[in-house]
Amino acid sequence: MTHAAPPDAGAQPILARVDERLDALRRAKAAIHEVVVGQGEVVDQVLVALLAGGHVLVEGAPGMGKTLLVRTVADVFGLKMGRVQFTPDLMPADITGTLVLAPDERGVNRLEFMPGPIFAQLLLADEVNRATPKTQSALLEAMQEGTVTVAGEGRPLPRPFFVLATQNPIEQEGTYLLPEAQLDRFFFKVDVPFPDADVLGRILAQTTGLDAAQARACLTPAELLDAQRTVRALPVSPDVVEAISRLIVSTQPSRPESGAEVRRYVRFGVSPRGAQTLVLAAKAQAMLSGRAHVSLTDVRAVLLPALRHRFQLNFEGVASGVDKDALLARLLDAQAG
Repeated sequence: MTHAAPPDAGAQPILARVDERLDALRRAKAAIHEVVVGQGEVVDQVLVALLAGGHVLVEGAPGMGKTLLVRTVADVFGLKMGRVQFTPDLMPADITGTLVLAPDERGVNRLEFMPGPIFAQLLLADEVNRATPKTQSALLEAMQEGTVTVAGEGRPLPRPFFVLATQNPIEQEGTYLLPEAQLDRFFFKVDVPFPDADVLGRILAQTTGLDAAQARACLTPAELLDAQRTVRALPVSPDVVEAISRLIVSTQPSRPESGAEVRRYVRFGVSPRGAQTLVLAAKAQAMLSGRAHVSLTDVRAVLLPALRHRFQLNFEGVASGVDKDALLARLLDAQAG
C-alpha cells in the first residue's frame, strides 16, 4: 500500500494497526456491495459511523434498500440485529422491554425482566418519525449512554451498540418531527438518493431472479470494537483541530466570527457534539483510506453527513431556499483556506 508521506517513528505503531485492519474492512465493504447494489457513498458513510461508534439517521423514499443495507451490515460484521417498526401506537416498553410475571422453578410467580428489541448490537429503528415523541425519547438514553432504565434499574446494552434509524421524507401525515436534542445524538444523517438508470437495471437483474445474493461474514463484533479503538487512537494535527473549531464557531449566528450569510439565515449553529463528531468521523475516514493521520480532505469527506442535521435555518433562510449543504461547504473552505 502506498502512503502519501513516510510516517515518523511515533506514528509507526498506529500505521501498523491501521494496515492490519484495513484488509478486513475492505473485504467487508466488498461483501456489502455484493448485496447492496450502488449507493457507494451511503455505504461509505455508514461504515465511517460504524467505525466511529456512532448512530445513523437514514432518510430516503420507500423501497430504496435501507432495510436491506442494515441487514447486510449486521451479517457482514456478525452483529446481532434487532428491529422496531415505529408506529403511532408504539409504547416505550415495546422498545426497551418490561417486567412480567413468570413462574420460577418452584412454580412461584415472580417479576422477571423481558428485554425488548433494543437489546441488540445493531438496532433498525424503521420509520422512527412515525412514533410519538414519548416513544422516540426511549431511544435517547440508549443512544447516548448505552443503557436503558426499566423500573428504576439501569441495564447495559450489548457492545458494540449501533442504531440505524430510517425516516421517510415524502409522507409527513401522521409523523412527528424528531426534536433537535434527538437529532443531535445521531452521529450522521445520510440521504439516500434515487439510483440512476444503470444502477437501477443492476438492481432489477440481481433481485428479480431465483438466486438472491447472500452477505458473508467478514469481521466479528470483537474485531469491530478493536477497529473502533484504533480509530480513536489516530492523531489529528493542531491545524486540523483549529480549522474544525473555527468552522463550528462560524456557524453560530450570535458570534462576531460568523459571516453575514450565517447571521442572516441561520437560526442556531452546530453544537460542540457536532465538532466531536467531525473529528471522529474524519479519523474513521482516514483509516478507511489507509492512513494513520487525519487531513482536511477527510474532514471534507464527512462534513455534510456529520453536520447537516445539527443546525437550522431561520424563516428567511428557508423561504430564500438556502442550501445548507452548500453553506457548510463554503464555511469550511473559508476556515481551511
